[in-house]
Amino acid sequence: MPPTAVHNVRRIYKIASVPGDGIGPEVISAAITILEKLASADGGFEFRFQHLDWSSERYKRTGKYISDGGLEALDGFDGILFGAVGDPDVPDHVSLWSLRLAICQRLQQYANLRPIRILRGVSSPLRNLDHDSLDWLIIRENTEGEYAGQGGRTHVGTPWEVATEVAIFTRQGVERLMRFAFKCARKRPRKKITVVTKSNAQRNGLVLWDEVAGLVSKDFQDVKMDMMLVDAMTARMVLHPETIDTVVATNLHADILSDLAAALAGSIGIAPTSNIDPTMKNPSMFEPIHGSAWDIAGKGIANPIATFWTAAELVRWFGHHDAANKLMGCIEDVCEWGIRTKDIGGTSSTEEVTTAVCKEIEAAFNLFEMSE
Repeated sequence: MPPTAVHNVRRIYKIASVPGDGIGPEVISAAITILEKLASADGGFEFRFQHLDWSSERYKRTGKYISDGGLEALDGFDGILFGAVGDPDVPDHVSLWSLRLAICQRLQQYANLRPIRILRGVSSPLRNLDHDSLDWLIIRENTEGEYAGQGGRTHVGTPWEVATEVAIFTRQGVERLMRFAFKCARKRPRKKITVVTKSNAQRNGLVLWDEVAGLVSKDFQDVKMDMMLVDAMTARMVLHPETIDTVVATNLHADILSDLAAALAGSIGIAPTSNIDPTMKNPSMFEPIHGSAWDIAGKGIANPIATFWTAAELVRWFGHHDAANKLMGCIEDVCEWGIRTKDIGGTSSTEEVTTAVCKEIEAAFNLFEMSE
């Protein structure tokens, strides 16, 4: 459970660091550098990191991603900073279910938050799109739905083999996520939410989803709700991004929509995500969404911006909103100066971007005078 921020008291947060695979260790190392610089500059909090070697390399050595008792040990942390999971030598469904989804489900991190906007200095592939026209919050159900893990295979390898993948929607699960989403929408200036499903074709679970959304909306009369089928939503995101604010969708649908959203905002390399337990009974987990990206791993060119933005969301979750806002301002300043990695039109390395953001943090907290 994250401690509540208390003014004038230096809070200490214990963070589990899970770098994982591919570029994960590179961007997590950079994010820790940024978080330590931010904490030192702010003076109101500090972080104590414990590194966990949960990775595909460990799996290949031991047959396990997570050490015995590891999931239970996470209860002793205030938060989790996660890099990426995925390895060419390990089937994706094995790595995902053995690590990331195992953490999310065990800790009841049922709300996945993905803020999306075009940062200063970053261009959208959409022509003539004003930066203010794309400022979204996508909220994804994170512990059930299409990724509930229910189903199986029989008669494997035979012509009559059968495989089932069962989507699970519980009224409790849908309602708790929907209420959280409406609360988030209420806090945003436009007070607007789009509920996304595919209830014309999926006539049981997603009809329940629609019905629960309608019932919950009655308790949020100040929030304007509209509903949309997921296929139509993809077109709306591209053609009319200015009409969107807060989006809530199922595990699968929001997973896909948020990757599209990141690309529309400039690059999947800039997008963060937070796996939240809104009850605060369990630690929440913060991660970039870009994956392990083995094609650039070890080259020093991974974009750390998504992990820096993720770090800002971690700081915000602990109640240090001013520090989080300053960090985001520093990130955007650096992008605007042209200190960017290749995927967003620059030539800078991971280390160069990290160093520039650190210097800007010092300037933002008036620790030294920036030279022109």
